[in-house]
Amino acid sequence: MRFNSISGLFPVVAALVGNIVVAVIKFAAAFASGSSAMFSEAIHSVADTLNQSLLLLGIRRSMKKPDSDFVYGYGYERFFWALISACGIFFIGAGVTVYNGISSIIEPHVMEYHPFVFLVLALSFCIESITFIISWRELRRRFPQYSFSERFKYGDPSTLAVFFEDGIALLGVCIAFVAIGLSIYTGNRIFDAAGSILIGIVLGVGAILLISKNKNFLIGHAIPEDIEEEIIAMIEADPAIERVLDFKSTVLNIGVFRIKCEVEFNGNALLKEISKSVPLRDAYADVREDYEEFKKFCVDYADRIPRLVGRRIDDIERRIVMKHPSVRYIDIELN
Repeated sequence: MRFNSISGLFPVVAALVGNIVVAVIKFAAAFASGSSAMFSEAIHSVADTLNQSLLLLGIRRSMKKPDSDFVYGYGYERFFWALISACGIFFIGAGVTVYNGISSIIEPHVMEYHPFVFLVLALSFCIESITFIISWRELRRRFPQYSFSERFKYGDPSTLAVFFEDGIALLGVCIAFVAIGLSIYTGNRIFDAAGSILIGIVLGVGAILLISKNKNFLIGHAIPEDIEEEIIAMIEADPAIERVLDFKSTVLNIGVFRIKCEVEFNGNALLKEISKSVPLRDAYADVREDYEEFKKFCVDYADRIPRLVGRRIDDIERRIVMKHPSVRYIDIELN
């Protein structure tokens, strides 16, 4: 199966591979130099690797087909595991990193200068930049007309997690570079420890944003406003629809929407539609002298209306799906 056929899969896999490589070389540099900031960066990369494994698990599980237990599919699996991943960033990435920085202040140890450290930071920056660009391009591809805030609001949480993690990783590399450089230049270990704490704080902020994002999807995020407005306009454009009285929607998975609305039908339009097959004037002439025939005519007419309403609703639903294939489940009810 091609990566591009599943939203968010390619950025997550690319980031997972990249972070495994980065974690290994960062640990090597941390042990060679004794740098707290470098060790925090290594922990950061390990946390990112574990989190991206959770994101990958969520994507795979969200692809399961609907069944009798979950009739709308398993799309929320993606959001659940992305939420767990964001919590991992907060507690493991941010928590361990801040703790390591504080420990280095309380119990400082000798840090040795080693040029390998800066080589590792440079290589890490290059690798993280590649995966960061991949995630950013995925967001732009999915939402080409949206602003960044709208992409954050409606974008795939897995891709956003990679985007934020790699963006924070790039910032973390810069912080580590400055912190280690200042510690070596001044001989003061406090800069290295402060760099570790700052990296942890940045991780914590990013994690809180991602936790909020996934929480919104899990409790039922509405579809984008522009799509909602287009769908309502399509429904009300049908001559048989007087107006849409209520409209509700939710995102079931990335690219899978459900909508539910109540509509008021235009009785005059329905009458004209029915009269095309059975002209009322001719029918009236046939039954006006016979009450029993009139009753049969009324029953037949009453029988036609639900079928006509059903056909019009089916036609409206087909047009909505043709215009917006992401709308997989539609419930249109009469008021």
